[in-house]
Order: sequence, then structure tokens, then C-alpha cells
Amino acid sequence: MTAPTLLRPTDLREVRDAVLDSAGPLGITGAGTAVGWAGSLGSVAAVLDTSGLTGVIAHNPGDMTVSVRAGTPLRDLDAELAEHGQHVAFDAGRVVDGATVGGLIATADAGPGALVHGSLRDLVIGATLVLADGTVARTGGHVIKNVAGYDLAKLVHGSYGALAVIAEVVLRLHPLPHATATLALPGSLDEAAEHAARVLAGATEPAALEWVSDPGALLVRLEGTRAALPARVERLAALLGPAAAVTESDPWDDHARLTRGTIDDTVLRIGVRPSRLPGVLSALPTRTITAGLGTGVATVTLPADPAAVRAAHETVHAAGGTSVLRDRPVGLDAPAWGPPPSALAVLRSVKQAFDPTGRLGPGRFAPWLERNPS
Repeated sequence: MTAPTLLRPTDLREVRDAVLDSAGPLGITGAGTAVGWAGSLGSVAAVLDTSGLTGVIAHNPGDMTVSVRAGTPLRDLDAELAEHGQHVAFDAGRVVDGATVGGLIATADAGPGALVHGSLRDLVIGATLVLADGTVARTGGHVIKNVAGYDLAKLVHGSYGALAVIAEVVLRLHPLPHATATLALPGSLDEAAEHAARVLAGATEPAALEWVSDPGALLVRLEGTRAALPARVERLAALLGPAAAVTESDPWDDHARLTRGTIDDTVLRIGVRPSRLPGVLSALPTRTITAGLGTGVATVTLPADPAAVRAAHETVHAAGGTSVLRDRPVGLDAPAWGPPPSALAVLRSVKQAFDPTGRLGPGRFAPWLERNPS
């Protein structure tokens, strides 16, 4: 079998030319930090590597927006923005591994900070896309209140390279917090859910609220000014009880490690109504868990067993949620997606409109979409 041709454009024009000059199925990749996520990429004639599309195009500190090429690692972008006291308020675990802006959007990744700031879907205010036929589509702009074309940028969130090539992105920024603190409260998931409900109903305004199975604790992060944070920490500690304590080291690195798993793990990402999350997780044969008790998003590791993965998908689907396979051991043939969603017809219509010949990302949404292009 002939290896796919590798295409590595460095600007928008080259992206368009690469799409136009190539023939047949086309895969899209970035830094490769999510290569095993979703459905396995089918046979392709070429792979378009976006990691050459790097750098800030325009930064407007006053408007708190930045335009950036999609292959830029988010950690590099944040390092540059930090000089202005700003950042992309997004903390997915694989950012430290060099994940790119475009790749993080395409895989719908998110971190604990989504409790307040949402995912990149909520932070994208504009994008430049290249469609399967070479059409360059622009949507949104640099002004946050401008909603023209807003939905197109959001549409590619979670598209796994099956709808378009993300070439450039405009992002909304937030000020860097002056101070942060995390309180940890040991306990079971059910106990954590009860505490989380009280925290969310109160006035402490947590920046993140997650339960981790290793070591079995509720983590509550607060962010704010140096002057105001100590009093907020005291109020939160009083609400959680005497077992809660400010962590001496940063527990979020360990949290990120759990979400990434290891090469031997089968990792599933789950989204469900927050009130249903503890019950869903208790029904799964999990090895490790990170559970967003305010967002309803969890990442779990499961046995390397296709039947166990399939059953987990079905359990989440029965609770009205969604799930997608992230990493898996090499050679494991487990379903990437659960039962088809009620909006499957819409997904197929969107795919037909964006990519009528099925060129982009074959297999990424199998079996919901055709594995091979027609």
C-alpha cells in the first residue's frame, strides 16, 4: 500500500492550493496529540499537516481578541499573550503536549475551566476555513458582539477534520487571574456531588469543580485578585467543612494526566446532564475518572475490551448523553461512537453540504457517516 502524500502548507494560500492540487480522500492532522481520538482515519491519498500554519496574525489587546493561524500550539500563544496580561481561558489537558488551536477546536476538547468560560466553541468569534473543493470561507470577525457568520465557526467545533480545514481562528481573550487557589476535599463521587451542589448554589464562584478518582477528592479552584482571594478561600473552606484544605502543590497537573490516559488505556469522554453524571459513572467499569460536577463532562478509562466500550456508550446514550472514544491500545477494535444521535440526519446533511464527495476525514464518524467517499 502506498503511503499517503504529506502536505505541509505554511499559509492560507498554500492550504487552498494543497486541497485543490490533491485528489481523493484527504486526512487532516496537527500536532498529533489526538491522533487516536474518534473513529480511525480510513485510507487517504494525502494528509494535510497544519503544524506549519503558525503565528499570531493580529492581536487587539483593547478588544481582547487575537487572530491566529490554526497550527499554532496554544501553549505558545498563551506565552505570547501573557506579556499583555491576557490568555485564552482554556485548560484542556493536552495543551502542555503542544496541541494546536485548530486541533483543539476540531476535537471539541475542553478542561476544568469550561465551568466558567466554556469550551473553545464559546471562545471562537471568527474563523477562516478551506472546504473540500478549495473554497475559502470566512466567518465572524474581531468584534465580540458581531454575530455575522458566528455559527459556521462553531460548526467545525468537534468536526474532527471531516467538514473543512481550519486555517485561521479569531479568539476571545480574558485577563490572566492575579491569584489562584485550589481546595481539595477527600471523599467519594456521591459525597462530592452533594458538596458540589452546595458550592454551585452559593456565592463562592468556583473557576473549576472536578472530582478525581485518584486519590478520590473534590477539587475546587478559585481565581481572583490577591486582595480578595483569601476571604473567598475562607468562605469556601467553611462551606466544605474541616476536611477541606488548600493544596500545597498544583493538583491540576495530575488531573490533566488522568484525562490523557496512557498508551495502554481505553479512554472515553462523556457528556451528560450534570445531575445524571454520578449515576452514569457508577454504572461503568471505570479504572480512573475525572468528573466535571458542574459541566457534566467526564473522562474515564475502561478495560481494553470492545464489549465494555460498547456497553459504556449505550449507558451514556440511555441517560441522554454523548460519548466518544479517545485513546485506545494499538489494535483494539472498539466502537468510537455510541448509538446514533437523534440529530444524525442533520449531521449527514451538513456533511453533504460541506463535503459532498466525502473527501475529508473518512472514517472519523464511522459508522454514522460513510467510511469511504463516494
